Amino acid sequence: MKFIQILKVTFLLLLVALVSCNSIKEEQQEPREVSRKGKEYFVQDSILISTRDGAKISAIIVRSKAEKEPQPAILFHTIYTRKDDINRAYEAADKGYVGVVSYTRGKNLSPNKITPYVHEGNDVYDVIDWITEQEWSNDEVGMYGGSYVGFVQWASMKEKVHPALKTIVPSVAAAPGIAEPMENGVYFNFHYPWWHYVTNNKTLDTVSYYNGKRWNDLYFDWYKKGVAYKNLDSLDGTPNPEFNQKLEHPTFDAYWKKMTLFKQDFSKINIPILSTTGYYDGGQFGTMHYLKSHYQYNTNAEHYLLIGPYSHFGAQELPEKNILGYTIDPIAQINIKNLIFDWFDYIFKNAKKPVLLKNKINYQVMGANTWKHVSSLDKITTDTLKVYLSKQRSGVAFKSTYNTGNMGVNEHFSLSNISNETSYIEQEIDFSDRSQFSWNLSGDRNIISETLTVGQGFSFVTEPFDEDLELSGSVSGVLNVSINKKDFDFNVLLYEQTANGSFFSLTLPFTTRASMSKDIENRNLLTPNKKTSIPIHNFRMTSKKIKKGSRIVVLLNGIKHPFSQLNYGTGKDVSEESINDAEEPLKIKWYTDSYIHFPVNM
Repeated sequence: MKFIQILKVTFLLLLVALVSCNSIKEEQQEPREVSRKGKEYFVQDSILISTRDGAKISAIIVRSKAEKEPQPAILFHTIYTRKDDINRAYEAADKGYVGVVSYTRGKNLSPNKITPYVHEGNDVYDVIDWITEQEWSNDEVGMYGGSYVGFVQWASMKEKVHPALKTIVPSVAAAPGIAEPMENGVYFNFHYPWWHYVTNNKTLDTVSYYNGKRWNDLYFDWYKKGVAYKNLDSLDGTPNPEFNQKLEHPTFDAYWKKMTLFKQDFSKINIPILSTTGYYDGGQFGTMHYLKSHYQYNTNAEHYLLIGPYSHFGAQELPEKNILGYTIDPIAQINIKNLIFDWFDYIFKNAKKPVLLKNKINYQVMGANTWKHVSSLDKITTDTLKVYLSKQRSGVAFKSTYNTGNMGVNEHFSLSNISNETSYIEQEIDFSDRSQFSWNLSGDRNIISETLTVGQGFSFVTEPFDEDLELSGSVSGVLNVSINKKDFDFNVLLYEQTANGSFFSLTLPFTTRASMSKDIENRNLLTPNKKTSIPIHNFRMTSKKIKKGSRIVVLLNGIKHPFSQLNYGTGKDVSEESINDAEEPLKIKWYTDSYIHFPVNM
């Protein structure tokens, strides 16, 4: 028996040694020589990098065989595992860098559990640390990438900025707890399938993610039945624990603060940064959060912004020439990927700064075929047009589309230069009635449309302008309201109505939860039937030449549709509310001392 026990122990020791050897072999994978398009490379595509807590990060390394000296590394750390990711590493190698692609723990060859967001800060820092230990590294690293990949760049600096990290280029950067999965407190449904997309397997579950019918059917089923938002996965029939976990943190609490930068965290970031985003990018909300916070807590921040008429994907690499029916100005048709590598050459190779980055804030004026460049966000405009809501009809008729698909003729209310603190327009939304909803995007998701979808909301319009003017920057203001409940969600949309009556959507909608409009860390419920002020302070930036004869239209609407949470106004956790909480209809009084600031250059 003793002999058998010795054999068992010996076998276990050999097994452990074998596993350890395999692990070391994978981490120290010898480079293989690869010929590609007439060039020679050293490639390692099965690297496993150990993190401080023992997890394994899968990585790909590509080096040009022609380079004999240590080089800077360009790191792209992503959760989106695709077969062609190695092309990013080849691209960096072709431009005189070591190309490194690494993945969220659990993805690709990593044996760990797939855990989005939570570990990225430490993991990416440890990947950078590993890079500096390699013989091909000159101890300089740059990072780039968009959306989730933009988030990880910021997250890597949560603890401290790695000495080797010399620059980041976060495009359309996600900001968990602030810009996703919620915006100003309101959760959006399109995040629901994302968790299946990135966690169902080691690569991407494209089969389920691109099944649009499944998700639309789910949203409408949830809307019609009126079940609680946290029960979406019960209706779907497939558990979605990561989505549900995020619902447990509706405010910006310690859970979110642990994974991303907040307030004083930005004060220590002294490396140069280039951010890119677009007027029609959902991720602009996150990008501007990082930019404004960096400026606020580090007055010497060397942070550049490039922004134009770009979508979420266009602002990362190559903008679409035609976006949602709008052909962008020729001068806006740039290659952002090339600009990013020109930036890297500026940082690492003493090349000239990219010509387009003439100042800290660089923005394209739609319709004027020009770029403008200023030193800070508050230098974008020279004037402000302040207007108040009015209950007076404007006399301007327009074609309107209703959620039923019917078309009719409607009339705007006026935007006035006169304030009236006692007058109001009342809106009623019956959450128990699922026969209609308050969705109010213009046309068929086009930027330019002949009709305006007002849903159950109200539109307000300026007088026609006597001359051209430039609307540039972020709309702001204060909406004075009273409601008969404790909370509600609403959105604000912004259009140019041209002289011929068509509508030009100037940027994506502003969405907020009234109880979180002043403080994302704490929910402050409204007192029923008491007038309260709701600030508009983080509207997405836009820039457009508003032509003579045009008007600016503001559309207001409470939210009741199948594409985001439904806030019934009880004051309970919104994810737990259901149609049983609807009770009496929500009544919103939009007071006419509410005002909007339009940032303009006359």
